[in-house]
Amino acid sequence: MALNFEILATCGQARRGRVTTAHGPIETPAFMPVGTKGAVKGMTTQELEAAGASVMLANLYHLSLRPGIEAIETLGGIHRFTGWRRPILTDSGGFQVFSLAKLRRMDADGVTFRSHLDGSLVRFTPENVVEAQCRLGVDIAMVLDECSSWPISQEDAATSLDLTLRWAERARTAWPEDHPGSLFGIVQGSVYRDLRLRAVESLRRLDFHGYAVGGVSVGEGTEDRRAVVEWTAPELPANKPRYLMGLGTPLDILHAVGCGVDLFDCVMPARNARHGVLFTRQGILRIKNARFKTDERPVDEACSCPLCARQSRALLHHLMRAGELTGAVLATLHNVRYYLDFMADLREGVELGTLSELAQEITDRYTAS
Repeated sequence: MALNFEILATCGQARRGRVTTAHGPIETPAFMPVGTKGAVKGMTTQELEAAGASVMLANLYHLSLRPGIEAIETLGGIHRFTGWRRPILTDSGGFQVFSLAKLRRMDADGVTFRSHLDGSLVRFTPENVVEAQCRLGVDIAMVLDECSSWPISQEDAATSLDLTLRWAERARTAWPEDHPGSLFGIVQGSVYRDLRLRAVESLRRLDFHGYAVGGVSVGEGTEDRRAVVEWTAPELPANKPRYLMGLGTPLDILHAVGCGVDLFDCVMPARNARHGVLFTRQGILRIKNARFKTDERPVDEACSCPLCARQSRALLHHLMRAGELTGAVLATLHNVRYYLDFMADLREGVELGTLSELAQEITDRYTAS
C-alpha cells in the first residue's frame, strides 16, 4: 500500500502535513538526514532517533557497489540491515550522473558507471533501479533521472529533460502496484521555466505517489535556484508530497517551505560539522576560531543535544583543533539536532500562522552571522 499524505494546516503556500508509510509517519515539513551508505556519518541509529529524525535517506548507487543489493536483501532488507526502523528514502543514482560525470556513460536506455571503488562496470536503467529499490524494501523510491550540470544551454537542458521524462515513464510502468513503498517522479529542466513547467505537466500525467524538484544547487546562483523552486513547487499536485532534493542551508529550506515544499535532504549538517561549522539559533558558529578557546558557554543555549547539554564551546574548539574524532561526532550530533528542531519550529509556525514572523527572525540572525 502506497504512502498516504494529508495536509493538516496551511500558512500561505506553506503546508503542515503528514506522510504515512509502512514504517511510520513523517511529520512535514521534514528534513531527512543523509545516510548515504546506510548510516549518517558520526551517528548511530539510536542517536538519530533520539534527535527526532522520522526518516533517513540512503543512496542506491553506493549501496549497490557495497555491500550490494543481494547482500542487503538476503539480510532481511534495508531496515533490518541498517537497524533504522523508521521510513527510508533512496536516491536512484541520478545525482551520481552529475557528480561522477567522468566515470559514467549515458545512452537512451540508461547509464553505465565505472565504480569509483574498483573500476568495475555498473549498469543502471529505469527498470533495474526500480527493481533494486523494491528488493531493498524502501518506503520511498526515486526514479532514475539525469541531473544535468550548470552551466547548460536551454537546448541541451531540453534534450536532457526529454531523456529524464522517458525514463520516468518507464520507471512508472515498472513499479509494482502491490509494493508497500512509493515511487516519486523528479522534475528537471535546469533554470529554464518553460522546461520545468513542461516536466511538471508530463509527470503529473504519470500519477506518481510524490514529486521531487531535482537539479538544483549544481552550480547555479541563489537567485536562479530559488526561482526554480518558486516556479515549480506550487505547480506540483497539491495532494501529493513535494520533495526538494539536496538543499540546503536553513535559509534555502525556509524559502522552499514558503513555496509549499514538504521534504528536504542535504549533507550539509554532517559535512559542515566535520569542518567545525555549526548551525545555531544565533546563526553560523565557526568553532575553530581562536575566540572560542576559553568560551565556557554551550554552542547553543537553547539546544538540548548531547554536546550542548554537557560540553562547552571551549572543549569543542579544543577537540576540533586537535583533530579528535569525538569533536566531529559531537558537532554532528548538534548540527543534525539543530536541523530537526528547525523543522519542528517551521511546522509550528505553519500551524500557528506565525511563519512569516519566524522567517524574518531567522533571516535576520543568519544574515548577521
